[in-house]
Amino acid sequence: MNVSRADSDQLGGTSAWAVALPELNWGSWQTPFVFFTGTGGVGKTTVAGAVSVTLADSGRRVLLVSTDPASNLDDLFGMAVGPTPGTVPGVPGLEVMNLDPDVAAAAYRERVTAPYRGVVADEELRSIEEQLAGECTVEVAAFDRFTQLIVHPELAGRYDHVLFDTAPTGHTLRLMNLPSAWSQYIETTPAGASCLGPRSGLEAQREQYQTAVEELGDPVRTSLVLVSRPEAGALREAGRAGAELAAQGIRNQRLVVNGVFAEPLTGDTVAEELAARQASAFAARPAWLRSIPAAGVPLVARDLTGVAALRTLPANGTFVSASACSTGSPPEAEAPLPALETLVDELAAGPPGAVLVMGKGGVGKTTIAAAVAVGLARRGCDVHLSTTDPAGRPADTLAADSLPHLTVSRIDPAAELARYTADRLHSAQRLDPERRALLEEDLRSPCTEELAVFGAFSSLLAQARRRFVVVDTAPSGHTLRLLDLTGSYHRQVMAGADQVPGRITTPLMRLQDPVHTRVLIVTLPEVTPVSEAAVLQEDLRRAGIEPYGWVVNAALTGTGTGDPLLRARADLEHPQLHRVRDTLARRAWLVPWHVESLAGENRLAALSGT
Repeated sequence: MNVSRADSDQLGGTSAWAVALPELNWGSWQTPFVFFTGTGGVGKTTVAGAVSVTLADSGRRVLLVSTDPASNLDDLFGMAVGPTPGTVPGVPGLEVMNLDPDVAAAAYRERVTAPYRGVVADEELRSIEEQLAGECTVEVAAFDRFTQLIVHPELAGRYDHVLFDTAPTGHTLRLMNLPSAWSQYIETTPAGASCLGPRSGLEAQREQYQTAVEELGDPVRTSLVLVSRPEAGALREAGRAGAELAAQGIRNQRLVVNGVFAEPLTGDTVAEELAARQASAFAARPAWLRSIPAAGVPLVARDLTGVAALRTLPANGTFVSASACSTGSPPEAEAPLPALETLVDELAAGPPGAVLVMGKGGVGKTTIAAAVAVGLARRGCDVHLSTTDPAGRPADTLAADSLPHLTVSRIDPAAELARYTADRLHSAQRLDPERRALLEEDLRSPCTEELAVFGAFSSLLAQARRRFVVVDTAPSGHTLRLLDLTGSYHRQVMAGADQVPGRITTPLMRLQDPVHTRVLIVTLPEVTPVSEAAVLQEDLRRAGIEPYGWVVNAALTGTGTGDPLLRARADLEHPQLHRVRDTLARRAWLVPWHVESLAGENRLAALSGT
């Protein structure tokens, strides 16, 4: 919806922010466990980091843990953050750590297998190791480490607060549901679970997971912070996540709206529309968000990395954009990168194939994927648009519009799990009762969902032989887990390739084929998002996948704004745009921040030059 200044005035004007959304009290947390969650790119890590520094500065002992596979605590604090707690220089009482899934998996496998070495026959030990070799063990191990941080009694004596900077919402909903899911699975599966190792250790794990469930649901012990930008999509996702987590028993919740722009320059179209759109989005926030306490964090014109910068957020004390923000430098006369239209022209001129849109959460992957799909369809190409993001809704971006040559779907994890389970059971209907019972037990494992999503993703790639398939992928960490599954499947298939007649093409081989698959990395023109995109690119290259190019989204550069705060933020973009163009990307395109909301066929088509 395009919100005008008049619409904002009817809502009480942008000054209503100060009344409707008081500034966050950074040191007000009382519970020992505090979780920060929300859709990607809303500033969870920054807010969690500033809270942790504030609490430590007040004399409390704090541990900040990232559960995001694509964690950026390293960039935030300017230090190497590892899988064990490390002290933050200059902040006595604060320690930070990353919950690395691969490190956790290695430790988990060793813990499970060590008691059996030299005790059981070699064949039985190999069987145990094979049970733990699958990719789902990585998820189990990460979640097992997560619950250890919650239930181990020694933490109560070492830290006053344990803060969790979580992965983007879809991943976090799964993580916080896993203690209950695994606890129930163990209780109803006395024969044991292959992903968890031998059944002798299940009872202790069941107690650990059940304790985690109780801790998460105790409002005296756990607070959940829903972090959002003042944007309709982010607030909608925060409301959905909050309601789902409340249904799981995690009801002690608060909303933090990050990046509030309350005092636009009068007469500046870009500034007024940005402030109006924010106020309108907050006024229309979901019902669940209206039922919980809310606070705001102001939009600032500086890079929030390093302890000194994090300390400035609690000290800011106002939502006002000051003229001191301006550097006085003139706006860049010409954008340093070509427009998205150039990219779509290049794609349309080539053969059909998969176009995978990747990046950290919150960078606008869904909008870019939809714009590319609409642009290709408007150019007469047959296109299918889909998403692997559990929170993705490409149909919402299209605003229910339909057009020739374009079809739309989404990979719904629950639906794919039901389909996968039904297919496996149908194929096994001739098994004897004992073997069928074992299969049913295995299919009840929470890991099965990941396998089901992988199957649906593989099917999408296969369709790209006949038409363009544009995929809005899940945020980086979740997508890399999916690619790990793809690599594991490839290795398993190729290990037995000599026994299969004909040529074998695995999903990984399709992803590595630059003719069949073009990967677009989407980022924002800011230090941390660009650095995260560079890490993603290196991860892809290690998997043998060379990105086709980068899309830098939502740039204030080129909008012509004269607002001091927005001008200062545009000044910060220029080094990042040149960094992308000159050192990181083989090719790149720029999408400016748009006054109009980018939803619906016509606006998306205009973005892609049709």
